[in-house]
Amino acid sequence: MKDVLIIGGGFAGVWSAAGVVRAAREAGSAAEELRVTLVSGGDDMVIRPRLYEDAPDGMRVALDRVLGPIGVRRITATVTGIDTEAHTVRAVGRAGEELDLAYDKLVLATGSRLVRPAFPGSQEIFDVDTLPAAAALDNHLRRLPEQAPSPGRYTAVVVGAGFTGVEIATALGERLQTIADRQGTAEDVRVVLVDRADVVGPELGPGPRPTINDAIDELKIERRLGLTVASATRHDVTLSDGEVIPAATVVWTAGMVASPLTAQIPGERDRLGRLSVDEHLQVIGVPDVYAAGDTALAPADDGQTTTQSCQHALPMGKFAGHNVAAELLGNALLPFTPDPYSTCLDLGPVGAVVTQGWDRKVVSTGQDAKTLKQNINTLWIYPPTDDAEQLLAQAGRFSNG
Repeated sequence: MKDVLIIGGGFAGVWSAAGVVRAAREAGSAAEELRVTLVSGGDDMVIRPRLYEDAPDGMRVALDRVLGPIGVRRITATVTGIDTEAHTVRAVGRAGEELDLAYDKLVLATGSRLVRPAFPGSQEIFDVDTLPAAAALDNHLRRLPEQAPSPGRYTAVVVGAGFTGVEIATALGERLQTIADRQGTAEDVRVVLVDRADVVGPELGPGPRPTINDAIDELKIERRLGLTVASATRHDVTLSDGEVIPAATVVWTAGMVASPLTAQIPGERDRLGRLSVDEHLQVIGVPDVYAAGDTALAPADDGQTTTQSCQHALPMGKFAGHNVAAELLGNALLPFTPDPYSTCLDLGPVGAVVTQGWDRKVVSTGQDAKTLKQNINTLWIYPPTDDAEQLLAQAGRFSNG
């Protein structure tokens, strides 16, 4: 019996588990030959790319409905330590019990996390990094009518004009307007987008920027560029240039780093904490350890490296799972070959923008792009549930197309 241990219940972790099972079955190995265990802190796979949307509490899939049908053992626990020499993982279970888990092969797929700021009043701000955080923001928005009328009651300040920041900013105006309209209030709805850079979407490049700026203009979102937040209260925000904006809602989206568990692996890491992996997604210099998703820095197409995105996490999980099984069973490993890079950015009521290539050439905008985004968010990124054969068949399709 060989033990495959996967840490993380997101896209990369779930598809790693499915990839192991599929590859083992395809190789004709007995079911008892490989035992696959997935460790996650929660019971659900969170559909994290959708947490900027309305009603985020429903953006999840029960892990047991995905993993149970394919025989993957699931442990609800928080991993506290990894010993790569002893091939063991320490964890704390839901009831507080200490667990020691042994592995023959390990896949680290614990994702990334938002870097929260530490300015005065930062405890008052919201984010959409996790399901509880997004649900807290959603609950806050729905309860705004209970607050006393004020200049900033229906004002939201979004800090960070990157991918997540643009998506939440372009969605918030409509959400706030719907809430305000239900109360028949005459107060203005206002969204302000703040970023240290002097352009919106600095990491998205110049390709889609005109489309993004046009959407921001159409939605009457205000820009505060070259600035950041100096302090916040429940009622206002002070920017680094001294401007005070009355606002009951502040959403922080700036800065992502890999899971801190990557520090438990004695491998090379980049500035985001991602572990360097080879073409098979094995952590370089660390035997029997793979990384996938936001914890890994892997070679991608056109000489680029992977991004912290759902687009790369899904196929990385499939490849990592296949290669773990292949290595244990003495079969050929597959080099990670992701689809050509693309992006699909939601722009709220205005539509969306789709780009292709690392130079992010715009190929679609408006309603056509919005339809694609809705298909991605509501259909394509969801794993099959209660259906082992469909799940394993999908695990064998290494393309996102």
